[in-house]
Amino acid sequence: MSKIGVALAGGGPLGAIYEIGACAALAEAIDGFEFHRAGVFVGVSSGALVASILANNITPDRLARILINDDAAVMFDPSTLLHPALGEYLARLNMLPKLMLLALQNHLRASGPCSLAESLQPLSYAIPAGLFDGANIDRLLAELFSQGGRSNDFKALTQQLFIIATDLDSGQAVAFGSPGLDDIPVSKAVQASTALPGLFPPVKIRDRYYVDGALIKTLHASVALQHGADLVFCINPLVPYKAPLEDGHAKTDQLYARGLPAVLSQTFRAIIHSRLHTGMSRYKHEYPAADVLLFEPARDNAAIFFANVFSYRDRRSLCEHAYQHTRTDLYRRRKTLSPILEKHGLHLNMAVIEDRSRSLLQPKQAGLAATMLKLDRSLDTLQNMLNARSAS
Repeated sequence: MSKIGVALAGGGPLGAIYEIGACAALAEAIDGFEFHRAGVFVGVSSGALVASILANNITPDRLARILINDDAAVMFDPSTLLHPALGEYLARLNMLPKLMLLALQNHLRASGPCSLAESLQPLSYAIPAGLFDGANIDRLLAELFSQGGRSNDFKALTQQLFIIATDLDSGQAVAFGSPGLDDIPVSKAVQASTALPGLFPPVKIRDRYYVDGALIKTLHASVALQHGADLVFCINPLVPYKAPLEDGHAKTDQLYARGLPAVLSQTFRAIIHSRLHTGMSRYKHEYPAADVLLFEPARDNAAIFFANVFSYRDRRSLCEHAYQHTRTDLYRRRKTLSPILEKHGLHLNMAVIEDRSRSLLQPKQAGLAATMLKLDRSLDTLQNMLNARSAS
């Protein structure tokens, strides 16, 4: 029996929501495999949050229902993460008297000309290392994993779980859950993996400081392969946006007009996406006997790129979109995917994939989802026809 792995990349709160919808689609469309019972889970950044929950035997469809239908799904509410890092602010503030004295001493002891800016350089040490306190991630997950037979202990989990963070002082990726790093609470490891520099202070574990695991690699599917996975399902929610064409030309001002956040988002997405596909190509050479399947959003979908992270309606629609897009992707790639899955004892359930009435939303909203799925597949068929005509 093949050992199956699940590797989830980062992408912030919206990335986690996308991954939940995609996981729900994969779980119901693939026969012979219970998604939450994969042999090994690897999570990075927001993917670490989702991976830790799945590894605790919470099914993707249940997780999606909680997210979409339950207003108490606070762990996916971005406002939960936006509490000021008051402890960090206070600690840095307490450093100011000594730093000011040091700056004055440096200025007075300078043997040659010394500008004021140069003398005040030590004051930069008082700048907080993060704006928001990430401790709520640790607290909420620790509470979730203390109930219902779940566990916050890597060693107590039935499935292997690896949470990737970056050691701040060495710049090396670290896999919590590995021997010697499996006595750290899962919730604390997730907090470290999601500590995006600038937004959240580094997380101290033992005598080391850790930050976001995506700084080194985007996906870290290699960790699952190193631990014997024969087939790895990878989900990457961040892709660069491809603006639609208007009269044959891209609307070049679309992102620029939205200011710095859109420009930075596109830049960040382009960098990590390029890095991810470089890594994917290496897996084929380093693990030729294994299969790695990647699922991503469509690059031209503005709803994902411009989704409002604070809008509950947007979060519901994003999860549903991820679910429907992944179903469409499975249908589109069915001829390629079927032999790969069958090699590992799995099968695509085409009756499920072709059932256009399926939706994560409430029944009254499912009709719209089915219409959108039908439209998506019709457009895909039309594109294939056009491609075939161009080729001939």
